[in-house]
Amino acid sequence: MEKATFAAGCFWGVEDKFRSVQGVLSTWAGYTGGHWQHPCYLDVCARITGHAEAVQVEFDRSVVSYEALLNVFWNCHDPTQINRQGPDRGEQYRSVIFYHNLEQEQAARLSKHKLQLSGKYDKDIATEIQPAGEFYMAEDYHQQYLDKKRRLSWQT
Repeated sequence: MEKATFAAGCFWGVEDKFRSVQGVLSTWAGYTGGHWQHPCYLDVCARITGHAEAVQVEFDRSVVSYEALLNVFWNCHDPTQINRQGPDRGEQYRSVIFYHNLEQEQAARLSKHKLQLSGKYDKDIATEIQPAGEFYMAEDYHQQYLDKKRRLSWQT
């Protein structure tokens, strides 16, 4: 099993996209990329931690490649936006690929380069590529948030 970590705006939608990928074994919403130990949602929203809302993915490489996960990442948000996605604003919504090893770093840099050259966007891709650091799990109510909302709506 391998880990991959991505930040692409609000973690609710990002986690939901990755959960639907065959070969993804588990996902966690959380915070990473900052300087504050053990942040909570309010700390991150206050923009005092430097953390991004992120999703950590555990996946089976024999079923899904890291490159396939990169494609999900690129297609679930606008990577040209700086510190925002849709109506959400702030550094916690920045676009970042957090790599766990040299192979992931190289794949991330290559995929970003190819996407930039593809002409899909008329602006530069703002996605950062950084080494993965400490990942702090978000509060329980953030985990699989959209799935929980769908289940509640079916019950009413």
